[in-house]
Amino acid sequence: MRTARSEDEGPKRHRLKFRLLSGPYAVVRLPSDAAVPEWAARGDFTSITCTADELSIVCPAANIPHDVDPGPRWMCLKLEGPFSFSQTGVLLSFIEPLSNNGVPIFAVSTYDTDYVLIQEEFAWALDALREAGHELISNDDASRKLIE
Repeated sequence: MRTARSEDEGPKRHRLKFRLLSGPYAVVRLPSDAAVPEWAARGDFTSITCTADELSIVCPAANIPHDVDPGPRWMCLKLEGPFSFSQTGVLLSFIEPLSNNGVPIFAVSTYDTDYVLIQEEFAWALDALREAGHELISNDDASRKLIE
């Protein structure tokens, strides 16, 4: 039998490792009937989501052509997964310190992990994440993890 957590217990707080992907990113909205542009799928991380209302694209800002408004520049943070679908509270643990400090986010989930984008003007928020117990790892550390 499942029991609910008491209010005193609260949700489990995960301490996560994350890394900063290189370069600024852009979040672009196109009409729902637009074709996926060729520039949208280049880079280490891109996300293309099509709904009845819009075509959303997250990609390196350098990909955006001059005739498309790139909007604000974003930093892309990759949580070091993979995370099981049964593991709850992962994204909440990461974005709660951002929310508590008034930092707007754009989150993208994949099968294995989550990506959280924060606007470059909020770069100081990396300190809030570290203070909450999350660890910023370098790209070198991530490479070593895959080798071990």
